[in-house]
Amino acid sequence: MPILLLFKPPGKREHTGGEIMRKKVVSLLTVMALAIATLAGCASSTDTNATTGTEAATEATDEAAADDAAVEETADAEEATEDAAQVTGVKAGFIFLHDENSTYDLNFLNAAKEACEKLGIEYLIKTNIPEGQECYDAACELADAGCNFIFADSFGHEDYVIEAAKEYPDVQFSHATGTKAHTENLSNFHNAFASIYDGRYLAGIVAGMKLNEMIDNGDITADQAKMGYVGAFTYAEVISGYTSFYLGARSVCPSVTMEVTFTGSWYDETAEKEGANKLIEDGCVLISQHADSMGAPTACETAGVPNVSYNGSTASACPNTFLVSSKINWEPYFEYAINCVAAGNAIDTDWVGSLDTGSVELTELGSSVAAGTQEAIDAAKADLIAGKVHAFDITTFTVEGAELSSFEADVDTDPDYTPDHEVVFDGYFHESDIQFRSAPYFNVQIDGITLLDTAF
Repeated sequence: MPILLLFKPPGKREHTGGEIMRKKVVSLLTVMALAIATLAGCASSTDTNATTGTEAATEATDEAAADDAAVEETADAEEATEDAAQVTGVKAGFIFLHDENSTYDLNFLNAAKEACEKLGIEYLIKTNIPEGQECYDAACELADAGCNFIFADSFGHEDYVIEAAKEYPDVQFSHATGTKAHTENLSNFHNAFASIYDGRYLAGIVAGMKLNEMIDNGDITADQAKMGYVGAFTYAEVISGYTSFYLGARSVCPSVTMEVTFTGSWYDETAEKEGANKLIEDGCVLISQHADSMGAPTACETAGVPNVSYNGSTASACPNTFLVSSKINWEPYFEYAINCVAAGNAIDTDWVGSLDTGSVELTELGSSVAAGTQEAIDAAKADLIAGKVHAFDITTFTVEGAELSSFEADVDTDPDYTPDHEVVFDGYFHESDIQFRSAPYFNVQIDGITLLDTAF
């Protein structure tokens, strides 16, 4: 059942001098802070938030009167924050494939709330919107509700968002992981992604360090350093992710190999758990994933197998096996796009976030990582940002025993997936390069990785 959530920011306040007025301002600021906290914690209506704020007003007034010095300090700090963040003229709408039960969608949900509340704008959220006509309907409903920036988060939403963009030319539409913005040539339709392959590469280093520890401890031999990976579909985004993860691991553990199995779904807890168990039974001693449920991490915790998760920490649920997680932080993009709409500036047709912009992140490390892991990823991160290291450096892998000296990718996606752009130059595969498009197009099967099955 699709869910629609409405969020409205607190109204602006007037500022005047004088001690009495300052106390009133601080009381109102406190009410606003409490209202925002309520918004962040749950999906409630504007009326509910207003009631909560009213109940808190009496307490806030009493506290303000008790300490004039604290009042003044708080007022100054709150005023500076509000003045720096507030934007006007934008109402945002968000379309999500699942809800907070999906790690993928929860990551988007959190970023949307954080960005909109930071900027002080009203926003609407629609969850559990399938990759079908329902997406078009949801986009139209958001536009009709006054949203002038609308974002959808799943690959299969793209065609329906494009249809809505054509119908509402005065509304700006953005879509994550999409491939068609640069060929549709619509001024109000945009694609966005990030260099998550760099995050996967760093997570792979965490995995490789753990494998080295297991080898050094005598738990496995070097030739038993086999990882498993649970993927959703045999699709470029997933292939790019597991390949960069593998190359990160191999950069510190040269003997590592990897097996991949696919579920045929972005979110299927049962299938993901079964996939992880199949890999473990096949001798994989460490598991990662590009799928959105807790299926694989739970299987690893039960089996006592180290796990690298995705889109958020699983440390609380899997304290004994969680190593690290990588994710795209979407807040920088949402803030960028919302500010563009507010200022009347064009949004990039294809936008690519990076480690340097804070759009690609690793969680804190789990308690069972190998010694020296943090130092290793800090050094690699610095080299990636500086361009000294590239995740898809062609000297670090082979394809059927040979170096990948040339590759034409299907950047301008068509039904036949016809290659159309050379993407190997300067010594590496240029993945999600802004000169091409934001969404991944790496679909090369490199040596050292075995696919147990496929799912298209």
